[in-house]
Amino acid sequence: MSKCRVRPQHTKELFGCAVDAPYKTDISKSTVFSVIIALFLSGCVSRLQSPDFLSNRLPFQARLTAPRKHTITRGQLVVHSDFRLSENHRFLDDLIARSDDLSRELSLPSSDEPIHVYLFEDAEQYAAFMNMRYHNAPQSRAIFLETDTRFQVYAHWGDRVAEDLRHEVMHGYIHSVVPNTPLWLDEGLAEYFEVPRGSNGLNRAHVDWLVSHLRTGDWRPDLARLERLTPPDGMTRADYAEAWAWVHYLLKSQDRTRRDLLGNYMRRLRQHGSSEPVSSMLTRIDQRASDELIMYIQRLAEDLGKTEQEIRLTQ
Repeated sequence: MSKCRVRPQHTKELFGCAVDAPYKTDISKSTVFSVIIALFLSGCVSRLQSPDFLSNRLPFQARLTAPRKHTITRGQLVVHSDFRLSENHRFLDDLIARSDDLSRELSLPSSDEPIHVYLFEDAEQYAAFMNMRYHNAPQSRAIFLETDTRFQVYAHWGDRVAEDLRHEVMHGYIHSVVPNTPLWLDEGLAEYFEVPRGSNGLNRAHVDWLVSHLRTGDWRPDLARLERLTPPDGMTRADYAEAWAWVHYLLKSQDRTRRDLLGNYMRRLRQHGSSEPVSSMLTRIDQRASDELIMYIQRLAEDLGKTEQEIRLTQ
């Protein structure tokens, strides 16, 4: 069984033919020939004959293999790349620290289960590999894949690589400790931790979206609905924003009962495999939690506006 987590801003599916090739760079000619025959037999002949496929500037062998030339192991992370990357690069320091942040904020134990990160040198190499290897995966700058025995993150170097990896690697950290974390909380935590450290989990894009749609009446929070979502259903832009909002509201609450709620929930999942839904637990604390969340988001927007105004006045 395998699971897939991708960034929310991309939903268009890739096309192509999946090739289950081993992770190595020394594929023999006979292996390549066998793969080609398999593609023909599996109905992918039209893909191979297409001008786009034949004109692809990347060698066929390169499209079949993930980066493996250089490997850095730090904490749970095993980072594979075909270009040299400093072991002390600041974005690696940031990723390692995120594991400690998760454990601290939710009072969860840490894990030593490896998370393999395959970092391509550019978007072209990444897209070519994903087209060939994971043809059903949605298009995205980065992706988290889980099998019964392995956590994998695929991404490419670029201006937003740190943000992308914070999000996708967080899925690995979460699943290595609480493998049955529900979809909404898995994504809500990843959105919370994807912003730079020191931002207190504040995702400005989500605040803006939620406030805008509150004004137009297009959105109201409904945690019980979020809890019913499963991976095949997927999540919309609104779902990601609301999932982040509930996580931020609870983890930043001044009330300790609310602040500890998510950690208590995840520890029950880890220990017993199931738990009472967060929505039910929250209702016992406050039956007006949805209204409280709305006011919380509005206060965040007001505080952000005041901060920006103060910055403009000092310039």
